[in-house]
Amino acid sequence: MRRFAGDDVRQVIVVDEPTARPARRRRARRAAPGAPAAVAPVTRVTVIGAQPLANAEAWLRSASVEPAERALASLVALHRIAAADPAVADADPARALVARVGYGTGDVVATGAWEAARELAPEERARRLRLRRGPDLRPQERLSALLAARDAALACEELTLRARADFDRGRDREAAIQLEAAFGAALAELQCWRGIAGIPRRLTELEGLRDGVVQAAAAAREGRLEPADMEHVGAALERLESALRARAASA
Repeated sequence: MRRFAGDDVRQVIVVDEPTARPARRRRARRAAPGAPAAVAPVTRVTVIGAQPLANAEAWLRSASVEPAERALASLVALHRIAAADPAVADADPARALVARVGYGTGDVVATGAWEAARELAPEERARRLRLRRGPDLRPQERLSALLAARDAALACEELTLRARADFDRGRDREAAIQLEAAFGAALAELQCWRGIAGIPRRLTELEGLRDGVVQAAAAAREGRLEPADMEHVGAALERLESALRARAASA
């Protein structure tokens, strides 16, 4: 991966499907006759930094998986565009079977091995997943309400989720443009819930943020998006999500 044509290589990404070892059977139970159970494929993604480490051991103690996650998000997004396949979904590293950071020579890490590595504890990965999901709004209860038509799924909710996915994965231009669409839909759809306590105040807040959202989207389309624009996009996205949570909780 390079940032632009002619740039130095920043990262090398290796994607493979390692052969899974068959699970050991307990001796106390006899396998049922018939064909052996199929083994689900596992995809392994290794993101390798192209620059050598000055002090590998010190780096490992504080290394983060976030640069690798951003690289993986870019890879999937570019693959989706190259394949012209909207069904290619973003990967969520928080749901990985295992996540590790480590170091080694190129030939070693390219095969998924390490000279030294540390594994992210399940507690840390669970915390990262909770941070991405946000507050627990009892999604099973809401799903039941949506299926029974006691609640309505708004178009702005889907658009907001897409904006959040783009924002979290560093797709700044797409996030700004997507948020503009989400804002327009939300300001129209939430009018039906003005009778709910707190919604009028939230609508007024969103209307005050809309000009900045529109300006950021215009800058994104013209290729002149600045960090200040993305700060506004991030803040406006959080306020829109808060308004939608309040609306859903009252349904």
